[in-house]
Amino acid sequence: MLIDEFAGYVAHQADAALPDDVLHHARRVVIDWFAALLAGVQMAPGQQLVAAHRAETGVGRSSVVGRATTAFPGLAAWINGSTSHAAEFDDIFRDAIYHPGCPTIAAALALAEHRDASGTDFLRAVIAGYEVSTRIGAAIQPAHYRYFHTTGTVGCIGAAAAGSVLLAPGDARVAADAMATATTFASGLQQAFRSDAMTKALHAGHAAQVGVQSAQGSAHGVTGVHDILEGDAGFGPAMCGSPDWRDVTAGLGTDYNITRITQKNHGCCGHTFAAIDAAMRIMRDHDLDPARIAAVRVGTYQVALDVTGNFDPTTPFEARFSLPYVVAHGILHGAVRLDAFQPDRLGDTSIRALMARITLTADAELTAAFPRQRAARVEIEMADGSRHAYFAPHRLGDPEAPLDDATLADKFMELSGPVLGTVHAARLLDALWRLDDRPLRTLALDTLHAG
Repeated sequence: MLIDEFAGYVAHQADAALPDDVLHHARRVVIDWFAALLAGVQMAPGQQLVAAHRAETGVGRSSVVGRATTAFPGLAAWINGSTSHAAEFDDIFRDAIYHPGCPTIAAALALAEHRDASGTDFLRAVIAGYEVSTRIGAAIQPAHYRYFHTTGTVGCIGAAAAGSVLLAPGDARVAADAMATATTFASGLQQAFRSDAMTKALHAGHAAQVGVQSAQGSAHGVTGVHDILEGDAGFGPAMCGSPDWRDVTAGLGTDYNITRITQKNHGCCGHTFAAIDAAMRIMRDHDLDPARIAAVRVGTYQVALDVTGNFDPTTPFEARFSLPYVVAHGILHGAVRLDAFQPDRLGDTSIRALMARITLTADAELTAAFPRQRAARVEIEMADGSRHAYFAPHRLGDPEAPLDDATLADKFMELSGPVLGTVHAARLLDALWRLDDRPLRTLALDTLHAG
């Protein structure tokens, strides 16, 4: 059964020799997750969740990051996982249409702190969660994404895999039961993308919490259904239709997906990135005057239009999922970071005027290449009739054009500095780069407080 194959890998992961580049990429995804988490600390739904669970904090050993308090592992994973998905700066595994860091790292952190684990054991758990969940996610796409949010569904399995590494290292039975149990609680509907409600971010937190609690249960004898993925009434048939499981475990333990993660350069939906990159590239290459733009034509894959084709965003959440808004902002301001979604920008008449000159078209070739390619063609026509075009075959931050370590560090400081203060943010960043040299508790995450 597939769960048993994955469990064998997860058990082996507990003490397997790991290549240096895999450990380096594990540190990178952890740093990137903390950046996304800290950027979301002062946003919904994290603030609301902390208020809702106030009576349950101040206990346990798992940090509620940025709140200078702790909780038991399930609650910490619920709050941290949801918070890390709020600012839309979290990482992506492209082939699975999936944000692996939010559920996997939130679960691993909560249990690692609970168990007083080493930084190395924490990283091993993160790697296991990424490798299992990215493979399952890729096998069920693109059909799964029609109705389901992969971060909420497959994220449960990645979180459970990570949790089992920490609670029962080397025990394949515990890993199998944890992942099997988590799979039946997989949830998260696409309709959450089409509203300003807080539900989408909660998908990540729920997945993290499910993974934690499934791992805790299995470590104490709770059993799961081992054919839950491929069984006739299991995850695959119910949530995908006809998944292709043939190569789902290919390269497991030798070829690491964690080395092929997309890390966001823009603070919005990843489906918009290629178009933003192309539009900004045209503006830079040709030194164009935005005031003289007559038309902007964007051709991209159909899912991008389905999810982000909103021409009238009125809230920060809606703007993050508005391709016309973020492209217009990128053209006018040269970036799409947190300030893009402040009230003055949302009400900026120059952005709205440029949005009215943008047209979106589904490109059949790019639609067929999705999800393994996320590309866009952009043409900008000027008032004098001149036209300038650029094809972005991938996104800045994708494996083909990764953010280097220095850029990743700059992103971390940009997002965490205003929250923690520059000195505390820099100290945390330095400690995270050297995470496998020290016990996890030395990070003192339970003392971090958003200023």
